[in-house]
Amino acid sequence: MTRIHPEPIRVARRGTSREINRQILLNLVRAWQPVSRADLARLMGTRRGAISLIVNDLIAEGVLFEGATGETPRGRKPKFLYIDSRNRSVVAVDVRPTRTYLMVTDLLTEPIVGVSSFPTQTDPGTFIKTLGARIRRILEDHKELGQCEGIGLVVPGMVDGTGASISFAPRLGWRDFPLRDLLAKETGLPVHIENSGRACAIAQVWGVRREAGRSSDFVFLSVSDGLGVGFVVNGEIVRGRHNVAGEFGHVPLNVDGPPCACGASGCWEAYVSNLATLSRYFGREVSPRKPIPAEIASFTVDDLVARARGGDTKALAALQSTAHYLGLGLGSVVNAVDPARIFISGEIIAAWDLLESTVRQALATRVLAPAASSIEITAVPSPDHPRLRGAAALVTAPLFAAPQVG
Repeated sequence: MTRIHPEPIRVARRGTSREINRQILLNLVRAWQPVSRADLARLMGTRRGAISLIVNDLIAEGVLFEGATGETPRGRKPKFLYIDSRNRSVVAVDVRPTRTYLMVTDLLTEPIVGVSSFPTQTDPGTFIKTLGARIRRILEDHKELGQCEGIGLVVPGMVDGTGASISFAPRLGWRDFPLRDLLAKETGLPVHIENSGRACAIAQVWGVRREAGRSSDFVFLSVSDGLGVGFVVNGEIVRGRHNVAGEFGHVPLNVDGPPCACGASGCWEAYVSNLATLSRYFGREVSPRKPIPAEIASFTVDDLVARARGGDTKALAALQSTAHYLGLGLGSVVNAVDPARIFISGEIIAAWDLLESTVRQALATRVLAPAASSIEITAVPSPDHPRLRGAAALVTAPLFAAPQVG
């Protein structure tokens, strides 16, 4: 039984139901476009006339537009509706300890300017200047994109509860860094920031609306320079009191294990990050707290996967070891959250066909409920850009959110 908490309840004002129906309709158009008024009436279980009133308002506001005319065996031909992303764009930024990636999307997080990147500077002031200049240059070079609605930025660390500052980004050495306001001042655009794992979860929620009920409870792992984890319960991102819920990457697998960038030892991240995988291949433990040797810094997980597929047994062994630790850590996640589904992204996913069985074998040794070892695990390929799509959704998702009742 769902418990109702009386403290935050406020009386709905006149028009609240209309606002809610408006947001429901917007999300249906986003998920099903191209879609007609008649389709929307069927999906919402209401009269077409009521739908037309809302649609006409949204068209007048420039939120929706009518596109192609559909075919029908009789009666008036329907005009299909679309979210109006024309002349509106979003800048998505994915900050990683080694490189920062940028992409411009439309309001549905579809790429409209391809991915570019530059080395991430650890000095915060220099980084802001460089990033701001890059964003201004991209928008200047693509004036045909029209109005930029804002910047969504994903970071490898914890974001404070206000969404204004990076509380702690271990690999970058940033603490209490007011990134949002500094970048907004540098670019003149609104800025939204989020933790990488949570942003990937947001991207997944954003992208599977047609899969009714399939992904209301899931965990998303982003395995890259670090390990980001986001989890969703009943369709909602879980944040916790201090906005740090889901930091499974810093739960220890072994307190006597390798050093982690956070300052502790033996964290899950220290076993499965790209640096950990490459360290195994090169046969030397590299601390994320110290400069990375040149021979490792210039070699990528993509290179490692290519060697493994080419018959390099040492490369395959390094990947299999990471897969084993990935499965062990997933056991803790499954025991703690009991999700219906797990999504995993990152460079190592390029070898998922070689690694999935190892991940599952390790997972089966740790789960408390035997049935949980057969949980659905979906690999999200890098070309889907889950981190960048999540960054873009930080800007666009509020347009489709339900109104506050009051």
